[in-house]
Amino acid sequence: MKKFIIGFFTFISSFSIIFTILYLNPGVSLPNIPPANTEISKEKNLSWLSRAALDFYFDINILRKADAGYVAIIAKNGQIIHATAKGMADIENHIPMNTKTRFRIASMTKPITAVATLILIEEGKLKLDDPIEKYLPLASQISVALPDNQITDNTFATEPLKRSITILDLLTFSSGAGYNDSVDHKGQSKLANLWAENDIYDGFGSLEDRVNKIMKLPFFEQPGERWRYGWSTDILARVIEVASQKPFSEFLEEKIFSPLDMDDTNFLSQENKANEIAEVYSRNGVFNLTLVENPRSNPLDWTPGSSGLVSNAEDYIKFGLMLWNDGEYNGHKILSSESIALMSYPHIKSGVLSTQVEGMGFGLGVGVVMDAEKTILIDKENDFFWSGFYGTNFFVSPQTGLVGVIMSQNQPPPSSPWPGSFGVFIAPAFAFLGI
Repeated sequence: MKKFIIGFFTFISSFSIIFTILYLNPGVSLPNIPPANTEISKEKNLSWLSRAALDFYFDINILRKADAGYVAIIAKNGQIIHATAKGMADIENHIPMNTKTRFRIASMTKPITAVATLILIEEGKLKLDDPIEKYLPLASQISVALPDNQITDNTFATEPLKRSITILDLLTFSSGAGYNDSVDHKGQSKLANLWAENDIYDGFGSLEDRVNKIMKLPFFEQPGERWRYGWSTDILARVIEVASQKPFSEFLEEKIFSPLDMDDTNFLSQENKANEIAEVYSRNGVFNLTLVENPRSNPLDWTPGSSGLVSNAEDYIKFGLMLWNDGEYNGHKILSSESIALMSYPHIKSGVLSTQVEGMGFGLGVGVVMDAEKTILIDKENDFFWSGFYGTNFFVSPQTGLVGVIMSQNQPPPSSPWPGSFGVFIAPAFAFLGI
């Protein structure tokens, strides 16, 4: 017994020494990102243990080939307090990750679309209760499939809308619009299959063409009946184009990206630089990553409101800091504090991500933590966040003052209920535990 105890403590001591040497100075140099609030005194960095543990966690995941690499930037009270970059952006060409590495951020486009909508509301060009047919006349003809997918003569039995779909319905994912991977009985629901057959990302056409296509499909339910993940924000992007009388990409550049100095953020359809985006990989068995040459949902010729943006951690943390700082960043007022409060309020209080986590509500384009004790992650009440299909994640924690962006690039296997990298959801815990 004595030998076991001595051996055990020898092992722990040796491991601690090696760990300390390997992670003596964890992370990378802090990027030059202006603080969101210059009136707050300089914040301390994350604790050494949290920084070292985060790097160790990323290294273990890379070693077991769960992901090719990661980038993370953490801020507290408006100031950057930690940054790290581990692994490879391109394994084959030996290109390492760094804080400027650009990623397909997929559904992290949605909060940006929501902010664009709120800008137009503040400008008086939209209202939350506006019926969308005011901007998209075809929306007045939307029908809703009857329960149980009733089909007669190869046609879905439908009923007309009981009320108009509103801007608020689109922002809160309660419009009744689905998408190509509906949570309703995947592969079994005839209606879900119909939406998959008419995938908004398939074929060619502009944002207008694609939105018109899906508005001709039977919607899943009447507006306001339930939260449903889907292409509501693509419809919203087309509303933004009509209300602003500008292409969606131009509006985002003028009102959000340029004022926030998000110089490395644009749509995939605007890409003209080779080898400037991290490669997408996918787990293929144990200890095996495979290059994905043709990523899913790859909008190369149009500008979706639900996906399609390319960005990096340095750019997106500025967007997150703006949200934390009541709509203002680096001297530019993007939104009022009232709009930020409206965005981060849980308008939908049930049924949000119910097949994955509990305790979540939904604001305007973002998830909102309603009960931190019920969620499976370390977070706080009123935190708001969203993630991307390929393994990107951001969060704003008003209670702690933390803002974080964590990015990887991993296309999940078809059977996975989670976006790309599970590691990007675990990583925020090291920030919460290290302040």
